[in-house]
Amino acid sequence: MNYKDLCFSVQEIAREAGSFIRTEGNKVTTEDIEFKDTTSLVTYVDKTAEANIVAALRKLVPEAGYVTEEGTAGSNNEKFTWVIDPLDGTTNFLHGLAPHSVSIGLLENGIPVLGVVYEVKQDEMFYAWKDSPAFLNGKEIKVSPTKDLQNALIGTGFPYYDFDRVDNYIAAMKELMQKSRGLRRFGSAAVDLSYVAAGRFSAFYEHALHAWDVAAGAFIVQQAGGKVTDFKGGKNWLFGGEIVAAAENIFDDFYGIVNKHLGI
Repeated sequence: MNYKDLCFSVQEIAREAGSFIRTEGNKVTTEDIEFKDTTSLVTYVDKTAEANIVAALRKLVPEAGYVTEEGTAGSNNEKFTWVIDPLDGTTNFLHGLAPHSVSIGLLENGIPVLGVVYEVKQDEMFYAWKDSPAFLNGKEIKVSPTKDLQNALIGTGFPYYDFDRVDNYIAAMKELMQKSRGLRRFGSAAVDLSYVAAGRFSAFYEHALHAWDVAAGAFIVQQAGGKVTDFKGGKNWLFGGEIVAAAENIFDDFYGIVNKHLGI
């Protein structure tokens, strides 16, 4: 498998999906919105974008399986598995806000080997492939060189389901507010992780996530020199619903706070 060539082909697929999303932005009406549950929204834009992405990826790796947010295709223990979020940040999209993104990751035997995140509003393409650096629009990126937590800007997200841990989550936020430069909540985990890779955020954490939210972005963080774990310091961040990602210099201090409040 030539991961580099494949990655550039995937970027074109992501860009085409992003172009469709951008075009449809002014056409979506309230009648087009469906509710998966009270706060999880989906439209024909998500579903059509996903169908287009899957159709294009099938031409690249016909034997691959799929983990997709909208259920366009499935997997059955294939060697290669695409993990796709066609529109990460649907609520932002519906309100005309950035960021919202296309996220496409590839697993080989369950291990991430390629990630592409295309932020539609800003036209920013974050990407990496196995054994490569991480890139943004053709330029190599690295995680923040920040050496202490007090100078770190931290990204997070608010869960839209699984509210059982809200008190713990707020406790972690409170401590991080007091011990860092500040917190931001932008509404697209794929972009938040890409911002960690680019050094814009020094760290990111969130729970109640899915594999399609994090597969591509977390891999890009790792290729940019960052560290990624779950809330207990383990490797179950892809399918475990929780993630900690940070620059190596501050990871231990940052992880310690998240783990204290949420690693239970």
